[in-house]
Amino acid sequence: MTASGKIVSGVRTFVADVTEGFLEITHNSFALIGLAVAFVVLTLAARPDLRQAGEEHLMDWLQSRQVALLDIPVALDASERATASNPKDLPKEQAAVAFWLSKKYRVAPEPLSLLVGEAYEIGSKTKLDPTLILAVMAIESRFNPFAQSAVGAQGLMQVMTRVHTDKYENVGGHLAAFDPVTNLRVGVQVLQECIRRAGSLEGGLRYYVGAANLETDGGYAAKVLAEHFRLRQVASGRSVRAAPPAPTLATKAADAAAPAAAPAAPVAAATEKVALLSDL
Repeated sequence: MTASGKIVSGVRTFVADVTEGFLEITHNSFALIGLAVAFVVLTLAARPDLRQAGEEHLMDWLQSRQVALLDIPVALDASERATASNPKDLPKEQAAVAFWLSKKYRVAPEPLSLLVGEAYEIGSKTKLDPTLILAVMAIESRFNPFAQSAVGAQGLMQVMTRVHTDKYENVGGHLAAFDPVTNLRVGVQVLQECIRRAGSLEGGLRYYVGAANLETDGGYAAKVLAEHFRLRQVASGRSVRAAPPAPTLATKAADAAAPAAAPAAPVAAATEKVALLSDL
């Protein structure tokens, strides 16, 4: 064999050895990776806490990357803070009420669905017709959870927060008046007390609006009872026209009952309303 032939043969041998060694190393590496993956899978299966911690770290990293790239804060739990639910999850009767109210008061059905479900649940506990609770809510605030009247009534049920501070003590204080569910619950409690004190539903509504000692409640009780009647029809499956109401916030009877020629009367009546409810 010539010198050049030996060199070529040596190069071939070297390349063959390198290739074989590379394949061997690669094979062993894949085997090690497979063993490592299997070990990790078994460990995570045996230790759910480690798996959860790993998922949280990975999610935090992905969120930080998204914020860095888009400059937009990420809040995946925002939907959990929303006062809303899927109307399709409600029973047929409650869903019908929610959709009817949504159409009439031009409010999204999702938040209304949660309020309707809450009203039915509270109604079953307090023995109050849930459609009555919803009727009061409709006339008082038209389902605006941030509504406030001239005399300080706040939230969905237009509760006099400064008068009923004790009812908010166990739910974080007076700012809870603007939490829709909390305001609903406190409002129902006040309504119960008013009905119990008056001895009748219509009388209780007059107390609720602060017109127990006035000549008229400005038609408040009649409006609530009429809406209550319509809602009961909807709940029973009947077709009821959902005509949108006039786009004005419901005011307390103290303001509605005062004659136009006596501008000082609403103030006095509003003061009397506060006094009446503070006695409850």
